[in-house]
Amino acid sequence: MDSWEWNKIAGAVLGTLMFVLVVSFIADSVFETPAPTKPGYVVEVPKEQQTAAAATQPAAEPMPDWGTVLPKADLGQGKQVSTRCEQCHDLSKGGPNKIGPNLWGVVGRNRATHPGFDYSSAMSANHDPWTFDKLFVFLKQPQADVPGTKMTFAGLRSANDRINLLAYLRTQSDNPLPIPPPKK
Repeated sequence: MDSWEWNKIAGAVLGTLMFVLVVSFIADSVFETPAPTKPGYVVEVPKEQQTAAAATQPAAEPMPDWGTVLPKADLGQGKQVSTRCEQCHDLSKGGPNKIGPNLWGVVGRNRATHPGFDYSSAMSANHDPWTFDKLFVFLKQPQADVPGTKMTFAGLRSANDRINLLAYLRTQSDNPLPIPPPKK
């Protein structure tokens, strides 16, 4: 092919592009649709859902009196609740890390210190011990309590479930954390 043929091909392509562009401008001006003055329908969101969605932190709730509630806690119910944890954690002594770290002796253990587990930077930022109070708050909404944690569990809303779980997890240790004396 000589340059004359290439010029004809390039001219045909450019001519087609210009034709499409002109037709598009004409169609936009002929079929111009005005924006609606009001929406076709409005989705009403209940006020309690709006406030719940806006809240990023869990609602503050009173801490249980651990000296009173732990001795009365149902360990069988706590073991049953722990099955939700066991999808990602192992509870046996010397057991492996799974998606989450092994939880043997977690009550009283320093946070983000189980050997062999790669914690998120958000969890590793604080090595304070897992007290009953801290675990109680964390288990309600893990991602709200420690933003950036890898733990995707939605949480346990029921305070009674968390109390029973903590009582059970406390027994899963060589040196269970002592139950604090009841508050007066």
